[in-house]
Parts: sequence; C-alpha cells; structure tokens
Amino acid sequence: MNNVFLKEVTTDLVDRISALNIASKAIWGTMSVDKMLAHCCVTYEMVYEEKHSKPNVFIKIFLKLFVKWAVVGDKSYSKNGRTAPQFLISDPKDFEIEKKRLIDFLIRTQKLGANYFEGKESHSFGRLSSKQWNIMFYKHLDHHLTQFGS
Repeated sequence: MNNVFLKEVTTDLVDRISALNIASKAIWGTMSVDKMLAHCCVTYEMVYEEKHSKPNVFIKIFLKLFVKWAVVGDKSYSKNGRTAPQFLISDPKDFEIEKKRLIDFLIRTQKLGANYFEGKESHSFGRLSSKQWNIMFYKHLDHHLTQFGS
C-alpha cells in the first residue's frame, strides 16, 4: 500500500486528481466526477472539520465489528460497493472547488505526517494506527481515481 505520508505519494495523487476534468466519466458506478471529489473529501472532513456527527455507541460498535477491517484492511474495495450515508452526495458540486479541497486535504495530511495520526481517534472506528489511517486514506482515494481512469 502506498504511503500518503510520503511527499512523492501525495504528489502522485495530486497529479492524478489534476488530470481529471469536469467531463471525466466513471468507468463504473453512477457518480459524476464532481460528486466523486466531494465524496472523497468526506474522509478528511471527518478528521479536520466538525461537519459530521459521530455515530452513537451502538452504531460505533457495529462499525468496529463489521466494517472497520474492510476499510482499514489491505483488501481493495469492490466496484459498486455500498457506502455510509455521510458519504452519499446527492447535490451537484462545483468541480473546481471540490478538486481544490481534496488536494488541500491531501497536502495537509502529508505535512502532518504519520506521527500525528498514530493512535488518533477515528469518527467511526476508534483509535487507529498511522498504518490504518494510511490504508483508509490511500485505498479509498485510489479506488475512486481508478474509477475515473486516473
């Protein structure tokens, strides 16, 4: 798994995002490129912004038991998989704004580095290692950039 905390990996991801344009079409799935970018920003919003409420104790237990390892494990996501309600983007988004937000989140994450994320509490899964944070960040973004041929 590539390491988002390394500058060269972040640079590669930024280049892949920059290769997208408003006319980019998904190879699979139904999301438009603007919605995909906004969808990918949600992971970072949960880290850096107070935009999303935390799940209640019962939902958090369910997520830790049944979802966590699919998200922070090495196995790739399947195409057209289910997503959490917070990640569903229904309204059209401004492509350029979402692209800039995602790039800014990536750069911020890389600059903060692995030590910042070691043992940091996740919205849904409790404390994660920096390795688990990396897998979650990279795997999700790589999945969607691949979805759009980037």
